[in-house]
Amino acid sequence: HGAAELDEISPEVLPRRTPAPAWLPTAKGEEGDFCLRSSDCAAGLCCARHFWSKICKPVLREGQVCTRHRRKGTHGLEIFQRCQCAEGLACRLQREQGPADASRLHTCQRH
Repeated sequence: HGAAELDEISPEVLPRRTPAPAWLPTAKGEEGDFCLRSSDCAAGLCCARHFWSKICKPVLREGQVCTRHRRKGTHGLEIFQRCQCAEGLACRLQREQGPADASRLHTCQRH
């Protein structure tokens, strides 16, 4: 009898979008809050893996250590992901005085 009742409801009465699940926060997540994607986090934060869950972490600023991936798809293998560098910055090999290639450390640097 439930299907017959649905037929009597006009399309205008039904919601156009499915409402968000009750467990999903309506406000943007702050640093350390659980998330599913970066759009769940407040400005200046991204959603990145932390152990086996994902939390909002700060986008990296100039001079901060970043992760440069040699192969596409290796980002998903990290237990502790870092966010990407902020806009206008790129993750590049840090230049230091000393023997060439002594440090494999990458930092966020201006283009």
